[in-house]
Amino acid sequence: MRKNSQSAKLAPISTMSPSPPDAVRIAISSDVDIVKARQAGRRVAENVGFVFTELALVATAISELARNIVRYARSGEIAIRPITNSARRGIQIVAQDHGPGIRDVEQALQIGFSTAGGLGLGLPGVRRLMDEFDIQSKLGQGTTVRITKWKD
Repeated sequence: MRKNSQSAKLAPISTMSPSPPDAVRIAISSDVDIVKARQAGRRVAENVGFVFTELALVATAISELARNIVRYARSGEIAIRPITNSARRGIQIVAQDHGPGIRDVEQALQIGFSTAGGLGLGLPGVRRLMDEFDIQSKLGQGTTVRITKWKD
């Protein structure tokens, strides 16, 4: 059974620790960077041992987060790293920007909600694809999304 830890509490971004030094970091400011982040995520996930379908889930989640950075904040960073705990291995992705922030995080996590006129599948879709999801956003300071996918 998959554990899904999902948090949408508003808190200062400074409460989330910065991405660790062993993370692969990709600066995000254009569509080309979205592709680079997807590719980097697939490489890290493949090294962890994820199979083809899991690689696609990781790449999709990274695409959605990176696309949000480009669309709403114009620039930011995606950090990707392998992680382990006592029983399993996984991948953690941290998407961070210093854009306008999200006015209502709970609303942004509702399926179908979109401020850009799209389908509204971005953040809710990412949350469904991953095992762990945490978002912190503060108006005028930016947004940090930390997601984890565990290898079963």
